[in-house]
Order: sequence, then structure tokens, then C-alpha cells
Amino acid sequence: MSSDYYFGFVRFVPLDANTQKFFGFSEFLTGLALMVLAWTIADVRYRFRVRTTPLPLQGVTFAVVGAVGILTLLTDLWRAEQWLVPQGHLLSPAEWQAFLGGLFLLTFLTWAWFAFIRPPVYGKRNAERYARTLYRFILKGSPSELSVIADELAISAKPLVRYATDRENLKYLSTDEGEVEKLTEKLPKVTAYADDILLLIADKRFCREIVESSPGTALAVFQEIGDTKKYGIQVEIFGKNIINEALANKDSFLFHEAEGYDSGLLGYHKPLSQAMFSNHKMVEVVGTLLDPDIWDKGKWDAAQWKAYCRVVLMTFSDYVNTEFWNHSFVLYRAKGYIEKAASDLYKIDGVANSAWDDDVQARLRVVVDFIKDAVAILEKKGVPKGVRLRVREKHGVGNFYDNLASLIFEIIFSASYVRSPAHLCWWVQHNSVWGELFNFSTLDGAAAKVVKFKVRRLIYNEVAKMTDFPNFKGIHSTGQRNTV
Repeated sequence: MSSDYYFGFVRFVPLDANTQKFFGFSEFLTGLALMVLAWTIADVRYRFRVRTTPLPLQGVTFAVVGAVGILTLLTDLWRAEQWLVPQGHLLSPAEWQAFLGGLFLLTFLTWAWFAFIRPPVYGKRNAERYARTLYRFILKGSPSELSVIADELAISAKPLVRYATDRENLKYLSTDEGEVEKLTEKLPKVTAYADDILLLIADKRFCREIVESSPGTALAVFQEIGDTKKYGIQVEIFGKNIINEALANKDSFLFHEAEGYDSGLLGYHKPLSQAMFSNHKMVEVVGTLLDPDIWDKGKWDAAQWKAYCRVVLMTFSDYVNTEFWNHSFVLYRAKGYIEKAASDLYKIDGVANSAWDDDVQARLRVVVDFIKDAVAILEKKGVPKGVRLRVREKHGVGNFYDNLASLIFEIIFSASYVRSPAHLCWWVQHNSVWGELFNFSTLDGAAAKVVKFKVRRLIYNEVAKMTDFPNFKGIHSTGQRNTV
């Protein structure tokens, strides 16, 4: 009796139970076990990559694996029961198994491609998924996970900067702040999420992990900003937190990128310091790269102030060579911070056992060295024509010669508080300040002479003011045991 059946024009025959089997349900379970093992042992880096792919890989993987598992189970059941299948040459049992096995393998290879071979990069197709995944990791705040994510973010630094909004360009389109806000509301999704991510990565915990374990991420961000000249993107908080965390951590790039004889090749190249601070225009537009935390800077020691002065000098050097006649707000604020570094010299007044290498005197030497280095930069440039020796009110704001003179005046004023014992007074006021700045063998170039002239004028004005308005600063100035 024939076991063939006809439904319309289609002939159905029982599936041969003895056909070759190379991908059935048992093979699927074996492959699934290996896949699950790979998913389980994958660390946070690969989980982050899988979640930020341009397609919903987790959902697709689950759907495909589930479908393949069901179909392989039904295929084995169909074969065992010898149920009917359409007769024809369109798809043989072996080809059907190969199709299911290939689909299963392709799913695993797609997952491995994004997890290991070609990590996903921020772009138009994964902007929302990338932002949401990054948000969850930073919100969780696990240090071990943040260090990995911080390193992973480096490969997306270029597209993030490229897609981010340059608010400086928007200001050129409209001077009205309200109009600028309206323009930002109409931004494409990829741009809006890039702006949000740049604000998101400014989280202090995340910046701390970048400084400790992934400084290359900050390098990638600021190098791309410098290359694209998009100085107006929202990295103000990010930059401020990076510099403050770097100064708080004495094992950070700011301390390793010191001098060549201390740090080797990195000391000569200073890759991250150069990327962040050697472009005055970028520092000026960002506005916060030289702004230390108001509370933390009061706790800095001499080594931290030295690192800070070093990056200020990098910005100052570019400023002198490119924009000397423009007022620099960031450098002016930095000068104000530095002059406060030694403002607590009064604490060692009368302390007989104050050591030469105590932190208060060490900070004074750091400031004095900063002044000498800044004057040396001015010497290389040469005194520009038009620099006024005396800046009166009608002339408006002075230039950086005046700022350095003001800094020296404040240091002299702070040192004047140290009056006893005699050897300490002599060491601080004469050896550390006057001898370093006003001896015949030091600071004797053309730029230095301009600065010293301005210092003498500031001291004279302060002393002359005593006749009309007696004040504590004038008293200390007239009480100096040394003369200019």
C-alpha cells in the first residue's frame, strides 16, 4: 500500500528516518552551551560592545537562536515520526540542516565580530543605544567597570567630537541666546546624543577612572578637538574634572609628563599635556581647563602647584606667540590662583625650626620659578612695540607684563609677613624672593627690565598711597627691609 499522499498537485512523502544527520537538536544544544559559556565569561568590555552595536544584537541573537532551536527540535521529531514532507528538489534534508546550522553559526560570528574584531563606534545608527548603555554604566558607578568603559570610549572620541554641537559656530549664526537655544532644539538625534554624552562623561567618578587607567581617552578627545577646531563643544565640565583629578592623583599624566630627564620620552613629548594645554585658543574657549577646584587647590602641595604651573606655562607660551594683545581670561585667572599659592607664608613667621624644604617655602619657590619661566618666554618673543611702561586708567587693561608685575608684587607682600627669626626672614625675603628676581645676574633681559620697572612702580604707588589712605598692605610695603 502506498504511503504517498496528494494535496492538490503537491505530493507528500514520509521523511526518511535514516537520512544523514549532522546538525540536529543535540548538536544545537552543544553549540548553545558553548555560546552561553562565551557570553557568561565575557567581561564588561564585550558586554558594552554587544549592547552598543548598530543593530539590537541581543534581541536578534535571542530570536534567531530560539528559532533555530525550535526548528531543529521539530526536524528531529519529524524524522523520528516519519511525518510527511513535500516531495521535490527545492530543499533536501541535508540542505535544510545546513541552513539551520549556518544561521546558528552566523549569529555567533556576528556577536564575535562586534565583541572582538570590530568594536562598535558611536554613529547615526547606534546613537541612542550607545548613550543609554553608557548612561547605565556611569550611573552604576562601579570603579572596575568604569575603568574598562573609559578605555572603550576612546575609539568613539572622534565621532563624538565630530557630531557634537559647536556652540561657537551657533553664536555666529545668531547673537540672541534665545535663538541659539532654538537652534539646539532642532539638532539631529546623533548630534543631540553626542552633546549629552560629552556632558555624561564629565562625571567625577568617570573622570577619575580616565585619569587613573585610561588617559588615552582624554588624549583622543582633546586631540580631535584641536584637529577639528571645534572648541565650543560641551567639554567644559569634562575638562575641569580631568585636570582636577589629574592634579589630585600624583601618579597621573601631569606628573609623568614632566621633564625629559625625569620621565624619558613622555617627558619630551608630553602628548596629553600638549593636546590639552598647548593651544591657547582652545583653552580660552573651553574656559575651564586652568580652573582648579575652589576647595581642592587650598590643599595642594608644592608638587601639585608645580604641575599646575607647568601646564599654565604651556598655554602662556602659545598665547605669547599668537594672541599677545588679546586679553586672556583663563591666564588672568590662573595668575590669580598662582599668587595665592604662597599666601600662607605668614604661618612660618616666628617659627624657629622652619625647615628650608617645608611645603610653605617649597610653594614659594614654585611660584618664583614660574615667574622666571614666564619672563623667559617673554624674552624669546621680544618686547613688542607699543608696550607701555606705565599703564594709566585711560589706557584700560594692561597686558601680561602688568600681570606678572602684579604677581611679583603679591609675592613680595606675602613674603613680608616673615620677620623672625632673623635667619628665616633673610632666607625667605632676600634669598627666595629678592635675590631670585632682582639680583643683577637674574632677569636682566629686555622683557625682564619692563616687568621689574612695573614692579617698582607698583611698590612706589602702594607706599605713596599711605599719605592719603593708610592700609595694612602699605604698612608691610614700607616695612620691607630690602629695597628694589
